[in-house]
Amino acid sequence: MTVSRNLVSGNTSMLLLKLLSEKDMYGYEMISTLSKRSNNVFELKVGTLYPLLHSLVQGGYLKGYDKEANGKLRKYYQITPSGRKYLDKMIEEWNTYAEAVGTMIGGVNYEG
Repeated sequence: MTVSRNLVSGNTSMLLLKLLSEKDMYGYEMISTLSKRSNNVFELKVGTLYPLLHSLVQGGYLKGYDKEANGKLRKYYQITPSGRKYLDKMIEEWNTYAEAVGTMIGGVNYEG
């Protein structure tokens, strides 16, 4: 099933931070992992990924470093302590939002 870009775009930073909270990754690895773990629901393009990573680095949530892997120099990204706090906040907000949406569309009757 294809999901609207509008639903995905606001949460992409949270998804990237979540991936990087598990381990350091380089760009293509993030794209591949996100796609695989979401059963291809989240198919991030390079042109979307790198501006997001740049803004997360600028915000102090990530830091980048170069590392050689399989004979190639790759730019890896690592979540910072500020990034972990920001991720926790985003997950809390997401859970509140998801619960409210679930209540609205799940058929629970409102009795005010």
